[in-house]
Amino acid sequence: MPDEYYYNIATGQVEQGKVSDWANRLGPYATREEAQHALEKARARSQAWEDEERTERS
Repeated sequence: MPDEYYYNIATGQVEQGKVSDWANRLGPYATREEAQHALEKARARSQAWEDEERTERS
């Protein structure tokens, strides 16, 4: 859909619609601003998963 936004991890750019290959996209996001913060959100989720795994192993 053209009204969805994606973050392209290869270029670091926000794209409107499915412009690039799926392997380079994070999303979809409802707004351009959400897509601009895609890497921050992905890092936070990864950190939360790592913390959860560490807690489960303890």
